[in-house]
Amino acid sequence: MTLRNLVWLIGVGVSLPIQASDEVRLDHFTQESADVPSPWQLIQLNKKVPPTRYRVTRWDDVLAIEATAERSMTLLARPVEVDLNRTPVLCWRWRVDAPLVTADMATKKGDDYAARVYVSFAMPASALSFATRVKLKLARSIYGDAVPDAAINYVWDNRYPVGTRKPNAYSDRIHMIVAESGAANAGKWVVARHDVQKDMVTEFGSEQARLVQLSVASDTDNTGERAHAGFADFQFVKKDAMCFAN
Repeated sequence: MTLRNLVWLIGVGVSLPIQASDEVRLDHFTQESADVPSPWQLIQLNKKVPPTRYRVTRWDDVLAIEATAERSMTLLARPVEVDLNRTPVLCWRWRVDAPLVTADMATKKGDDYAARVYVSFAMPASALSFATRVKLKLARSIYGDAVPDAAINYVWDNRYPVGTRKPNAYSDRIHMIVAESGAANAGKWVVARHDVQKDMVTEFGSEQARLVQLSVASDTDNTGERAHAGFADFQFVKKDAMCFAN
């Protein structure tokens, strides 16, 4: 994935009312579809790169977003605002047929993943250092006002163990967290649970961030590999609540 992809991925959202319930569900698919319905948006920035294909399908009794990448990259994003003080924990289900083989999150050439989930944030200026504000201003002069203040990527990696945290190879305003790794759980649905608010504080040292967007991708344009992944049942819950309790 290129820096331009990342910039647009985490910046295309629009504001939605903040939801204050004990559980906030983000996908309400009712049937299979060749296209993923609104508010999800497909974003293909580099027309020279083949697009990753997305659709809604029933996969082992789970109605899900199915992603197929073949030397490709297209983003699938939706705007969202959630009160992280009330519901800080993001739950979802995901699966991959297999992890990538040659990817390496520490390098730009290796910045590909069979599956990745992004959360993107806006932050008050007071929470950003002068140097960070200068870098963001420069980036926005090139890529536009959609450049976000910060983002976290939860990835299904091929190389690093679960729990590994690294800055993105392109930008230190994007941090990578290995949420699943290797082939041990490939070929089946896996439940992921992450305290987004806690991760935001750990990675960027701020409790003032506002969540603005959730995105998914299967990304193989750099490595030239093939990936097949699924994403389903995104929801935010309270810190002490179970995922998918209802």
